[in-house]
Amino acid sequence: MTSVLRYTGFAATPEGGNPAGIVLDAGDLADAEMQRIAADVGFAETAFLIDAAIDGDARHARVRYFSPIAEIPFCGHATVALAVALARRDGIGTVLFETSAGPVSITTTADADQIIAAFTSVEPKLAGLSDDVLDVLLDLLGVGRDDLDPRFPPQLSYAGNWHPVLVFADRDTFDTFAFDPAAMRALMDAEGWTGTVTTLFAIRPAEFEARNIFPVGTMNEDPATGSAAASVGGYLRTLGLAPDRLIIHQGAHVGRPSLLTVDIPPTGGIIVSGTAVEIV
Repeated sequence: MTSVLRYTGFAATPEGGNPAGIVLDAGDLADAEMQRIAADVGFAETAFLIDAAIDGDARHARVRYFSPIAEIPFCGHATVALAVALARRDGIGTVLFETSAGPVSITTTADADQIIAAFTSVEPKLAGLSDDVLDVLLDLLGVGRDDLDPRFPPQLSYAGNWHPVLVFADRDTFDTFAFDPAAMRALMDAEGWTGTVTTLFAIRPAEFEARNIFPVGTMNEDPATGSAAASVGGYLRTLGLAPDRLIIHQGAHVGRPSLLTVDIPPTGGIIVSGTAVEIV
């Protein structure tokens, strides 16, 4: 019987963060079996360690990620959770994960009784969001273009998954928008958005609050989204609006508060860090 660990990423207690399944011995599992396990676990994603030591290197591993309905290229919170689980078993340090989105380096360090994991995303990139698709998306949220912050144009951003990024001008509108999950999922599938729909409110230049829409299974919003945080870092850098370090609060709207730290270098991948703890 395959053993599944359960961790929550980007939180210091089991009550916060984004839960992820972790399978450390997935080398012999077929795709259908991994998909079944991810559906049974029921979290947004489950990470499967396919090869724990590529060419005998214990710090070079291959990972795949499955949501309850499909395989996805990359998942930030599951990567952080997997890295912390490996650090508790094997010791802290740097591991290179080979993912479907490309190689992702992740470093774990000890901080008192916690382990902090920081991953470096693949090279981010932006793409345009067509007027027609933007209008459909805004209509699903029950908002208009005037509700968006004019400093931050709507874009598609990629750092392992594609995320449409919307920044709201008004806190109340950000807090209260609602949507039909089935209609939102249909739009996301039609557009090939494997990540979340990322909505933000700028508290201050280096601090944002996020709501990440991800209708799958019994959930509609993601409590913590590492790939979206990396995408936001790449988005802000491309627009020339990026601080050196960005703090993202997420999960309050679904009762699982999370904290993501985003370091934005001048070039290359975006560094996203946070803690993870086991859910007993």
